[in-house]
Amino acid sequence: MSRVGKQQLVIPTNTEVTYSEGMLRVKGPLGTLEKPFKDVVTINIADGLVTFAQKGDDPFARAIWGTYASHVKNMIAGVNTPYTKKLILEGVGFKSEVKDGNLNLALGFSHPVVVKIPEGITVTAEKNNITMTGINKELVGQFSSSVRAMKKPEPYKGKGFHYDDEVVRRKAGKKSA
Repeated sequence: MSRVGKQQLVIPTNTEVTYSEGMLRVKGPLGTLEKPFKDVVTINIADGLVTFAQKGDDPFARAIWGTYASHVKNMIAGVNTPYTKKLILEGVGFKSEVKDGNLNLALGFSHPVVVKIPEGITVTAEKNNITMTGINKELVGQFSSSVRAMKKPEPYKGKGFHYDDEVVRRKAGKKSA
């Protein structure tokens, strides 16, 4: 049984949650999020609470019950306080800047890397600290992950992208006799 799915989610006073025809809409002070949900879980919205219940006892309904609860919880939290991911770029000659809706990176390749910033995300780059902010947790996490994948931190000098709270495990270099 899902412990997450059993929880009742409290809707904040300045947030509006509606569910109709398989589409859940969450409107708050920072914006509106919409997400389609399959009809295997019943979503009830009443008295400032959101509750979830399985429609059947099939394995898919049991598996997706807690997932749907987590998605709705993240949507409610996102329209009230934005999600933030911070990437730090380390390495000599590595540069980052935001220009014209693109993230321009110099990562030691023979060419500059230009990444289009998705709509709904705000990106700032200051001294190789890149901050990504948005109300959609999935979009912020996916974009930060795709940027980090362009130059993962290497274990000897730590050059590349790493999250601000990430610890890069370092290896010892060659030992001299």
